[in-house]
Order: sequence, then C-alpha cells, then structure tokens
Amino acid sequence: MLAQRLYYLRQQKKKTQAELASLLGITRQAYGYYEKGEREPDTESLNLLADYFEVSVDYLLGRTDNPRPTDYGDDIDPKELAEFEAFINNPNHGIFFRDYLSAPEERKKELLQFWRFIKEAEKDRKPGDRQGE
Repeated sequence: MLAQRLYYLRQQKKKTQAELASLLGITRQAYGYYEKGEREPDTESLNLLADYFEVSVDYLLGRTDNPRPTDYGDDIDPKELAEFEAFINNPNHGIFFRDYLSAPEERKKELLQFWRFIKEAEKDRKPGDRQGE
C-alpha cells in the first residue's frame, strides 16, 4: 500500500524520484526501493513525506483511505499530529498509547489532548530532573 501511495502522490505533484530523495536526504535508488515496496522509510522520513504530500502517516501506511483526516477539528495542526504519531510509535512511550490506532475517533481526540498536556508540562524539564518538578 505504501509503495502505491508514494508513487501516486509523487505523480500528482509531478516530481521525480530524485527530487523526493533529495527532500529525504537519500539516493534516488533508495527512494525507488520505497516505491517498489522493497524497503520502508524510517519514521522521520515517513513524517517528512506526509508533510510534503500534506497527508497523514496513517494514509501513507494504508491504515486509512482518508488522506487528510478532518475529524480532529480545526485546532489540530497536521504537523502536530505527525509529531504525536511519531511519539506514540516510539517504543519507549508507545506502550501507553498502544490502542491509539484502533481507538474510536473520540478516544483518539482524548489521547491527543492528554499528550498535549504531557508535552506542555514537560517542556522546561532538563535531563536529570525528576518528573513533575
């Protein structure tokens, strides 16, 4: 699914594989492997591609057929959503949000709000500081 969507989106933008490879900081051949389905991009590259194509990572991965989910409301920035998805896909934090991808939309909104709260509370915390200080 990812390979087909990358090819389709690239064609829509009238870009070459080399242009997208440059965006990701990889070779054209490496990007070509993504479109052939022979390799998968890392999380950072997926986020860059989603931002570039203005679609969600879930759409790229085939988890939804809606390229631009709008059910979070107007207050959700697509880049913030991509950052949140990268956060929950990190094995160190993802366990807490493990049910996010299969959750109903209302629950997804709640988890996103909770993540915002955590992010705000921890923004000035320095390495070595105890949590909540």
